[in-house]
Amino acid sequence: MFQLTPARAATLRAVADTFLPPAPGLPSGAEGVDLEQFAAAIRAQPAGAQAEFGQLLDLMARPALGLTWLGPLRPFAQLSAAQREQLLQSWAASRLPPLRKGFQALRKLCLFLYYGGSRPGRPAAWAALGYPGPADAPADAPRPLETLRPRVDTTYDCDVLVVGSGAGGGVVAGELAAAGFDVLVLEKGPYYHGRDFTQREADMMGALYDARGTLGTQDGGIGILAGACLGGGTTVNWAGAFRTPDYILEEWAREHNAPHFLGPDFQSSLAAVSGALGVNTDYARHNGQNQALWDGSQRLGQDVKLIPRNERGVDGSDGHFRALGYSSLGDGHGHKQGTLTTYLPLAARHGARLLADARVERVTRAQGRAAGAEAVYAPADGPAVRVRVRARCVVVAAGAIQTPALLLRSGLRHPHLGRHLHLHPTVVVGARYPWPMHSWHGPSMSVVNDTYTRLHGTNFGAKLETPPTHPGLLSTVLPWQSGAQHRALMAGADHLGSFIVLTRDRDGGRVRVDKHGAPLIDYALSDFDRGNMLAGVAAAAEIHAAAGARTIYLPHGTLPTLHAENGALRHPERLARLPALGWRPNQFGLYSAHQMSTARMGGDAATHPVRVTGETVELPGLYVADGAAFPACSGVNPMLTIMALAHHTAQGLKASLGPQADRLGTAARRVVA
Repeated sequence: MFQLTPARAATLRAVADTFLPPAPGLPSGAEGVDLEQFAAAIRAQPAGAQAEFGQLLDLMARPALGLTWLGPLRPFAQLSAAQREQLLQSWAASRLPPLRKGFQALRKLCLFLYYGGSRPGRPAAWAALGYPGPADAPADAPRPLETLRPRVDTTYDCDVLVVGSGAGGGVVAGELAAAGFDVLVLEKGPYYHGRDFTQREADMMGALYDARGTLGTQDGGIGILAGACLGGGTTVNWAGAFRTPDYILEEWAREHNAPHFLGPDFQSSLAAVSGALGVNTDYARHNGQNQALWDGSQRLGQDVKLIPRNERGVDGSDGHFRALGYSSLGDGHGHKQGTLTTYLPLAARHGARLLADARVERVTRAQGRAAGAEAVYAPADGPAVRVRVRARCVVVAAGAIQTPALLLRSGLRHPHLGRHLHLHPTVVVGARYPWPMHSWHGPSMSVVNDTYTRLHGTNFGAKLETPPTHPGLLSTVLPWQSGAQHRALMAGADHLGSFIVLTRDRDGGRVRVDKHGAPLIDYALSDFDRGNMLAGVAAAAEIHAAAGARTIYLPHGTLPTLHAENGALRHPERLARLPALGWRPNQFGLYSAHQMSTARMGGDAATHPVRVTGETVELPGLYVADGAAFPACSGVNPMLTIMALAHHTAQGLKASLGPQADRLGTAARRVVA
């Protein structure tokens, strides 16, 4: 496990002060970054990544560091401030992948913890940004869900074990419990409710996201956001509730021999989950950057639409508008209708049991079938205990990173398991406007431009949407070239608007596991997918200009900057030069909030690890019901598609598990301590 030794801490303080040098009225990086939170983020990584980061810091504490940039042979902390900055700049532009990776890892963590509020109290930097900080806290209320809290090693019995509680697992649990089955849900993350959601980025990313929000690819080139809490991704996503496009369903049915995607039952499942979530477009206001996407697109004659959102009880008041901006950090007010407020309460009302803070190590088997699981329950307020579950069937819905990792730990060896990973690789195109945008308030995404979703006669391209823009994440997506340059960018954060270019990737990656069973993510953006992404980048820049932005920041590490006046770019020809820039890993910021297709569903058992029923090819009684089962990527924010697929799979499970008479013996032996 990574150790924060005094020497490493001294190096990190010097690094933080270099990324965030002192400025009038503002703390330096070392004063504003909580090193214990920094260390906790590193410890959330696989063992190999922890060791690698330790080696990086140890190198930086030695004179040999000078060889990496042909500078003085002195440890980092003993260099002058100008020399430290030059070293980091050289690493950012290096031809050596490990140096670029090291630079980006240090940059992202330092900037995020500083601007995300990792230290107690109100960060002084927030006032300088015009950022008001968390909205009014919700009224204190008891938690509506009871969770199990075993204090000794325990065995549970159930009809159906569900691993994961998000868009897939939560729906399966609710549907099967309501049908009378004895359901147990195991969730790796914690249970947060109401005031537990502090709305501080550093706190909530650390508590609610996998790997404390620092999950990424092996080469460090793609940051991956995945929910890891009760409610999963539906607790932390941006509330976009897109229906799966017909052309995607047709592609899945045709190319993957999965005709059920075109049948009435799947459409009924889409309608059912949409109804349960209250999906609507009735919100009254857009924030600054969504209004800019709307206005700029319309001025260019491009189609733009409202995004359906899964929220209830929202009006146009300032209080509601402000609160909606924090829902990606957990919605303490209960407006967002994720599984935490819909399907999990449904399951609980019908007797389902929920166990949070429980990491499933492996699925067990007996007589050639899935028979349960072994897990470790590790609460924040007590010692870890072992949990064993005996079940008639197991449904895995842990997300497209953790689901294949669990199946691989459990001995499944299908040649396509873990392959075909799709990430909807995403870049951010920011712009400065003459007026305040305050884009951290209001629905984080309410407008979408689909003009570029099907490029060159294919089903592949890019959607233009908007992201949450709280200062922690915003600071990491804006390129850093120097401490002064980045501070100047952030100083005008209230005038910044950001569009994301969300690419439907054709060419995928892979999830493997290390010797400890932790997932390792390999992914390289292909030339084809990069071309579509850059077409989206150029479009986003033109829309910013049409909406009235004066300066547009392109997402490459060299920070190409465009200027606009009278609604048009001054030098649009510069966009044509974008492909000539280096687009290797860690030369630009690339992110993913959607992971899919690593245990894909289809009619050919040789190439698809999961049957169209959701059952795995290799192990009867073991099902997959999340985005891992997508035949290919959805091309839209996947929450509603995952929920519909889980709902559809649950209907089949109701029939296959048999009549209630087969279940009568379960309740009498539900817990064995």
